[in-house]
Amino acid sequence: MAEESQKWVLMVTAQTPTNIAVIKYWGKRDETLILPVNDSISVTLDPEHLCTTTTVSVSPSFDQDRMWLNGKEISLSGGRFQSCLREIRSRATDVHDKEKGIKITKKDWEKLNVHIASYNNFPTAAGLASSAAGFACLVFALAKLMNANEDHSQLSAIARRGSGSACRSLYGGFVKWIMGKDEKGTDSLAVQLADEKHWDELVIVIAVVSSQQKETSSTTGMRDTVETSLLLQHRAKEVVPKRILKMEEAIKNRDFASFAQLACTDSNQFHAVCLDTCPPIFYMNDTSHRIISLVEKWNRAAGTPQVAYTFDAGPNAVLIARNRETAALLVQKLLFCFPPKSDADLNSFVLGDKSILKDAGVESLEAIESLPAPPEIKDPSQRHRGDVSYFICTRPGRGPVVLSDESQFLLNPETGLPK
Repeated sequence: MAEESQKWVLMVTAQTPTNIAVIKYWGKRDETLILPVNDSISVTLDPEHLCTTTTVSVSPSFDQDRMWLNGKEISLSGGRFQSCLREIRSRATDVHDKEKGIKITKKDWEKLNVHIASYNNFPTAAGLASSAAGFACLVFALAKLMNANEDHSQLSAIARRGSGSACRSLYGGFVKWIMGKDEKGTDSLAVQLADEKHWDELVIVIAVVSSQQKETSSTTGMRDTVETSLLLQHRAKEVVPKRILKMEEAIKNRDFASFAQLACTDSNQFHAVCLDTCPPIFYMNDTSHRIISLVEKWNRAAGTPQVAYTFDAGPNAVLIARNRETAALLVQKLLFCFPPKSDADLNSFVLGDKSILKDAGVESLEAIESLPAPPEIKDPSQRHRGDVSYFICTRPGRGPVVLSDESQFLLNPETGLPK
């Protein structure tokens, strides 16, 4: 190690997407290793709109491991953080930065401390898989910093130890988390089914009904479900294995009708399992149910599915439209039913890919007020103003990347402390 100067700081910044499961993961067979009771499949969301950025740094001047999340220092003492750090440190190899004159041997990594800063560009712990993007980004960035030679699939098994869904954020496009059979979890990892370009006409609209932290955390909810729900046992053994095969086929063939039917049915069964838990868990609310009703009526009237819906452990709706034209219609219907509060700003009410507003013919708050009532709505005077906090328009996206632009680093390159 470059002992002659204790001042050096080495850092890596990475950006990792979040993902939304279309065949859900709910329930662990091993709490410590985070091994699921069934396979799951997800769509990775475009990191331009939903991602975690993490900077990891190392310096002999750091006296302990430290982490900042969204600007606030948090404890790294939790088992999940420690597990990820331990696993990556054990795989670290020699690092030689010729430009800075820094040499770190495999042995050095055991006694060096790291600083970590992480930022989500979307609400944390509100059912938008922030922990998935967060732990995936942490593991990916640490692996780059410590020169670990594991491929993305092997890294996914480490990220899984932080948050189950994190393993699926190591890839872009469509991803399967294989539950595995080994009791040590060596075969419980993610594989890519297809990249983001495979089915790029899909458009995703997220209705953020609430960005509040949920009442029942996923960890607690899953534990209660595994202990009390007979429906979960039936789901894991009988239902999901067949659905996984059908969903893989639907993705491969870009068969939207099958994709939508499977995604909606699986989302509804996941929430049925939550209701079958003792005590019952309520993640969705009245607004969530109104969105489901709108989509179901539209799909039935059209004779073939136009939009798929899926809800994770929270009230926020993730709506997947078959193409851009359908997405524009979806945005019109959503804005009619759930207009913003009168003092809102359209720019902060629809986030992400705002060009969809132009396609929908809605480029002002006045345009929202003059939208025609969708045929699915019985009483056009019933508009649920303010019930949706905001919308995010996005699409399937790529996997993790290293960022080289220093302006995007979250830690000061000189001190290794938050900027």
